[in-house]
Amino acid sequence: MNPYTKLTFSLSLMLGTTITVSSSHWMSAWAGLEINTLAIIPLISKSHHPRAIEAAIKYFLVQAAASTLLLFSSMINAWHTGQWDITQLSHPTSSLLLTTAIAMKLGLVPFHFWFPEVLQGSPLTTAMLLSTVMKFPPMTILFLTSHSLNPTLLTTMALASAALGGWMGLNQTQTRKILA
Repeated sequence: MNPYTKLTFSLSLMLGTTITVSSSHWMSAWAGLEINTLAIIPLISKSHHPRAIEAAIKYFLVQAAASTLLLFSSMINAWHTGQWDITQLSHPTSSLLLTTAIAMKLGLVPFHFWFPEVLQGSPLTTAMLLSTVMKFPPMTILFLTSHSLNPTLLTTMALASAALGGWMGLNQTQTRKILA
């Protein structure tokens, strides 16, 4: 991959993360998440191996579905409350949809099957980016809306992710899937 192209995608990743982390409006947070998604896909598929292309397609489909749920959640909240501010999430349906969207973006337990497959098909540096940097924007949205989300559901998903991840890691022989 051309160094200038790689630099452009890396700067786009930083731009998308910065936009999402610093936003207080749902549309700007969504735009930052979409910039991140579109910037990481060429980095996933830079080796033109069929496994890398499959990983990029899986990543795109899951992230697009999660972004759609996030946008739908914010529209429901704006429709009921008249607020587009991230911290003003108060409608229960939008809270549940947002929890589902964040769980999909983070790869938490009910929505985790895509993550090991994407890491397996990605180059090692891109897998590191997916496992660390790409988790910051959804975690920021999670922290900004934590007062409105169901703590029992979040705790259950976190504990199930830790338990199932450790348990399924015992059966793996591939290092990247163990890391996932």
